Amino acid sequence: MAIANNNTGVKKVVLAYSGGLDTSAIIPWLKENYDNCEIVAFCADVGQGEEELVGLTEKALASGASECHIVDLKEEFVKDYIYPTIATGAIYEGTYLLGTSMARPIIAKAQVEVARKVGADALCHGCTGKGNDQVRFEGCFAALAPDLKVIAPWREWEMQSREDLLAYLAERNIKTSASTTKIYSRDANAWHISHEGGELEDPWNEPSKGVWTLTADPLDAPNEPEYVSLKIDNARITEVNGEALSPYQALMKLNAIAAPHGVGRIDITENRLVGMKSRGCYETPGGTVMFAALRAVEELVLDKSSREWREQIAARMAHLVYDGRWFTPLCESLLAASESLAKDVNGEVVVRLYKGQAVAVKKRSPNSLYSEAFATFGEDSVYDQKHAEGFIRLYSLASRIRALGSK
Repeated sequence: MAIANNNTGVKKVVLAYSGGLDTSAIIPWLKENYDNCEIVAFCADVGQGEEELVGLTEKALASGASECHIVDLKEEFVKDYIYPTIATGAIYEGTYLLGTSMARPIIAKAQVEVARKVGADALCHGCTGKGNDQVRFEGCFAALAPDLKVIAPWREWEMQSREDLLAYLAERNIKTSASTTKIYSRDANAWHISHEGGELEDPWNEPSKGVWTLTADPLDAPNEPEYVSLKIDNARITEVNGEALSPYQALMKLNAIAAPHGVGRIDITENRLVGMKSRGCYETPGGTVMFAALRAVEELVLDKSSREWREQIAARMAHLVYDGRWFTPLCESLLAASESLAKDVNGEVVVRLYKGQAVAVKKRSPNSLYSEAFATFGEDSVYDQKHAEGFIRLYSLASRIRALGSK
């Protein structure tokens, strides 16, 4: 397949490499269209699974890369990106827990660091021109390395389909495990796995059992509930079932506990940043449990105004993360505001897992504002109900004045 040469003087490129069909084709394409520039493959380990990394270096070198860097980012990903984001309460369009979105800034940051280390003058990604990820990656590149050229092959080459890519690799005798029978497009990390394409492109189709890979079907989940306890310090999960764990370890343990109960499945049609709608199915078992626990403690410790403010932070943060604007002053400001509230989000929660649901059934906190003495429906000696009359008259004074003035 003839493609116009794009000679721009690029000498060395760091490619975000997964070993999949797209990036396998990108390596030889770069060498052919950028005057045999050196290609350095980079892979971020964000918890997508060991099976995804096996043989990756050998595959990259066989495709024409000069070297391959696999960077372990799992703990940093959960500690510095996932935990701060969920502390804000960010959920995109009321449902999506931002699994793909949260991973992009740490991957882009590590890619830039590898580029600096090897002396590259360009960065390359395999994102399509239809998706959100191209904006997320390039937004991060702009903030962290505006001097480096960005190459986006899907916006340059003439290939349009999976069949085109397979034919391109076959012409060059480059082996790939991909085939035309692949149904779904999937993206996995420690937080979640996403599924798009195939039958999901028609929103009238109910997802088949073949879509889901991480969680059990709630209909087939155990008929008995399971209870899991979490300790929370400064809006971070620090213990699961009494065991002190690192952020990544806590997430992995909760994934393992919640997945068999079918917890964390969603099926949504979301608004992409580029303007179109897309349908995706997401599985986030451990993260769903974490959200339930954090919100339960917040109910105890945040007063009405503070909780309203946290919800405003959450709404703004959800769009910021989804839109790929992590490395911005606004993100720093939102995270700082969230942290000021998080200092009181401490406590213990018990979450019940049953048939796809994660429900907080017990909660306590040393910072709780809840007082049974005040809230009881029984007799009490701390609240004079007669005082409510004056409060209501003042609270509704503007309405009373408006009504009187209209007569």
